[in-house]
Amino acid sequence: MAINELSPDELLTTTRSVRRRLDLTRPVPVELVRECLEVALQAPTGGNRQGWHWLVVTDPDRRRAIGGYYERSYRAYAESKASAGALFQDDPERAGVQRRVSESATYLAEHMGEVPVLVIGCLTLDGAALPEGNQAGLWGSLLPAAWSYMLAARARGLGTAWTSLHLAYESEIAELLGIPAHVRQGVLIPTAYHTGETFRPARRQPLDDVLHVDRW
Repeated sequence: MAINELSPDELLTTTRSVRRRLDLTRPVPVELVRECLEVALQAPTGGNRQGWHWLVVTDPDRRRAIGGYYERSYRAYAESKASAGALFQDDPERAGVQRRVSESATYLAEHMGEVPVLVIGCLTLDGAALPEGNQAGLWGSLLPAAWSYMLAARARGLGTAWTSLHLAYESEIAELLGIPAHVRQGVLIPTAYHTGETFRPARRQPLDDVLHVDRW
């Protein structure tokens, strides 16, 4: 598979979460997913432990089951957000963007089980339980690799989305996929070819609104 000729900055600024534009009808070769995961394995990891594992789910029945759990979790999440009120009500432009994001998230929830490939990134733990307190150091050994996977997929014409809503049913999905108790899931990445031409940088808040030099 040819890699798209993108500059590093273009790749980093145009890798978007793809939900509504995932092509649910076009098969994705597993070898292409393997290429992306080979790139992911070059990511930094705490203590060079490389305690990650990657489940690539292509079986239709398993994908459908995961999709069912994901939709149930999304519905509960969406209801809680609705009860809290719409985001950015005082900013019509951002409210409009958020509305479109919500609509695409709903679409993905309704069709997650139809996405050709579901990739679940996991970490092995010393014990079955997650540690108390801040877990940034723990998940920092998985998340850069997951992002590298998404960048590699973008360079190969694939669309992805980062989500963790499936974790509300982590134990059920672990049983479905035979994941051992000492291996914990961190991210679910639906993967498919995307429809449409390409992507552009998203509108973001100005850097100076969130930048702090030397102190807050």
